[in-house]
Amino acid sequence: MQLNSIGLDVTKSKSLSKDLNLLLANFQRYYQNLRGIHWNIKGKRFFDLHVKFEELYTDANLKVDEIAERILTLGGVPLHTFEDYIENAKVPVGKNITKDEDAIRLIVESLSRLLVIERAILDASDEASDEGTNAMMSEFITEQEKTVWMMKAWLAEEI
Repeated sequence: MQLNSIGLDVTKSKSLSKDLNLLLANFQRYYQNLRGIHWNIKGKRFFDLHVKFEELYTDANLKVDEIAERILTLGGVPLHTFEDYIENAKVPVGKNITKDEDAIRLIVESLSRLLVIERAILDASDEASDEGTNAMMSEFITEQEKTVWMMKAWLAEEI
């Protein structure tokens, strides 16, 4: 087994970089969706939701950077073109969403898909003894589960 400069198996690090690039592409689409609903939301809940969506897209932007830097730390190259994101993202595209419930449902669906990807990465990073990626995924999962719960509560739906 060949180790890289941070003591991880090179082959497993390459595989994790690929998985993280998939997450990166999906996070970029999620981020762009959040920008869109922030700009286009209408209705009586505009003021509250406009601020909330800004909070969410600011957080997503930070996470995009963290994911890209983790890919670099593992020796990979982060995806960085819209073409790459379109090709690799599975998070739904939210286009021209102006209604509050539609926007919240888009967030819940997007986070649900991100959580599936993150849990798979968590399993792979645990297998690779990659505590850095493990910690990042654990943090993301904890925050996003809480956001899903809050959004479902807003919708008056069961988790």
